[in-house]
Amino acid sequence: MRALPGLGGWSEDPLWGSFYDWTVEHRTIGGAVWRVGIQSDLGLLYDAAAEIGRQRAGARVLDVPCGGGVAVRALRPGQGVDYVAVDISARMLERTARVAEEVGVGDQVTTRVADVERLPFDDQEVDLVVSFTGLHCFPDPARAVVELARVMKLGGVLTGSALMNDTGLRYEPMRRAGRLAGLLGPGCTTDQLRRWLSRQGVADVTVEVSGPMAYFRGVRRA
Repeated sequence: MRALPGLGGWSEDPLWGSFYDWTVEHRTIGGAVWRVGIQSDLGLLYDAAAEIGRQRAGARVLDVPCGGGVAVRALRPGQGVDYVAVDISARMLERTARVAEEVGVGDQVTTRVADVERLPFDDQEVDLVVSFTGLHCFPDPARAVVELARVMKLGGVLTGSALMNDTGLRYEPMRRAGRLAGLLGPGCTTDQLRRWLSRQGVADVTVEVSGPMAYFRGVRRA
């Protein structure tokens, strides 16, 4: 996708990405921005990310796209997990690495440039896959789901969030503007996401909608 001049594409470090990171890092003010701006509860993102902090020592976590390192803050110092942050932007990976050091979890985090449609991991290699505010940015979200599920171990968990296409016409101008700016891909509906996950053996799927966003979670059973 091409971005409008001045915005930057996801292979770089777009201004929108920095603003998003800021709102999440400043929960009180950011939460107000989310409530007023898109009528969404930022607390649901924190709740979903908390699954990272519950992983046992030795577990492998894949964060894709990691962006500026928002989810890294859910790691606990000394937790002992292998946290792999993946993004197509080297600049975003640099930001993620800095955040990891700042919050005392740098020893658990490695970064890697990669495309979600061709993840450089073996089948059933990951215990937890997190993908926050990423699915709606991918050029081929269906293919991304295939890859995310492929690398999950049986019993592994996928959790994330995305801007959905079926959350109301009031959000359509925002979706169209995002695509025009080159920041959003085709996206999907909540029903499409459920079907894609089911085809990849991901079951027990829950989807909670808040404004234009949906928070999803599933377990790979087959």
